[in-house]
Amino acid sequence: MRIVAFDDGKLGVVANDETVVDVTDLLQQFDPLGAADLLPDLITHFDELRPELDRKVAAGGGKPLAQVKLNSPLTRPAKIVCLMGNYREGTDRPLQILDLFFKSPEGIAGPGDTVVLPPHQADIFHHEAELAVVIGREAKDLADAEAMDAVFGYVVYNDISARGLGRTGINSFLGKSFDTFALFGPWIVTKDEIPDPQALHVTVDVNGERRQDYSTSDMERPVSELMTYISSVTTLHPGDVICCGTNHQGLGSVQDGDAMVTAVSGIGSFTVHIRDEHERAWQRGIDRAAGERVKAAAQHPVAQASGRTG
Repeated sequence: MRIVAFDDGKLGVVANDETVVDVTDLLQQFDPLGAADLLPDLITHFDELRPELDRKVAAGGGKPLAQVKLNSPLTRPAKIVCLMGNYREGTDRPLQILDLFFKSPEGIAGPGDTVVLPPHQADIFHHEAELAVVIGREAKDLADAEAMDAVFGYVVYNDISARGLGRTGINSFLGKSFDTFALFGPWIVTKDEIPDPQALHVTVDVNGERRQDYSTSDMERPVSELMTYISSVTTLHPGDVICCGTNHQGLGSVQDGDAMVTAVSGIGSFTVHIRDEHERAWQRGIDRAAGERVKAAAQHPVAQASGRTG
C-alpha cells in the first residue's frame, strides 16, 4: 500500500497507480491535533484500519494523481536519524565505524517543491539519494528477530548537503539542516510490498543527466542492523525515520535552475527544483573527487575522522 500526503494536509492511498483515495476521515476518531499528527495515528492504528482502507480503495473514486499536489509523506517526525556513509562504495574496504547524526524536521520538503540554497559560503551543495525507513511502532532495544517487525514502510529520500561549514571534514547538523534540505517522496510504501530492502536500485538524475546509480546491496549495515543498533541508543516512535546513508560514487552539485529526480525501485520517484538567489556555480556532472576522497578515507581508519562525509 502506498500512503500519500496531498493538497492541504490530507492523507490518501494510491489506487491502481493512477488515483488518490482520501482516507483523512478515517483518522478523525483519533482526534488528531492537526495534519502533522495524521501519519503517526495512521501508522499506530494501521492494522485495525487496514480493512477499511482496503474497502475504500476497492470502492473506487478518488482523484487522479495528476490533479493533486503531492507533499512530503512525512510532515514532522520526532526524529530524522541519518547514517554517515554506510556504503562500501563498490569496494571490499574494512567496515567503517557506525556513526549517526540528526537532521532537522524543519528541513522537510517533497515532490514539486523547491530546494533553496542558503547564502552561507559552503564549498559546494551536493545531492545524496538514499533509502529511508519509516518506523511502525515504539521500539527500544530491538532484538535481531524483531527488528523488521518495527518497520512500517519505506520512502525515497535525498539528503541535500552543504559542504565545508563548521569543523573541517565533518558534515553533520550544520551542513545538513537548512530548510528544504530533507527531501522525502513520493509516498510511503508499506513493508509488505518491499520483500528485500537490500535489493533496491537508487538513482539521481539532474537535468536529465544520470548521477548516482547504485544498489542497496552495497550497504555496509543492512536495515535490520540499523534498527537494532539505533533502538539501543534512542527509543523510536511511529513516524520516526531512519535514512540509511548513501553511496558517494555519483555525487554531484545542485545549483540554481536545476531539476532533480530521485528514485528508488519498488517505491517511486519525485522531482524537485533548485533555487539559489546568488546564482553560484560549481562544476556540473559527477563530482568524482568527492567520491574518491570517501574511498580513500575509509581505506585508512586513522583518516576517517577528517574524511567523514554524510
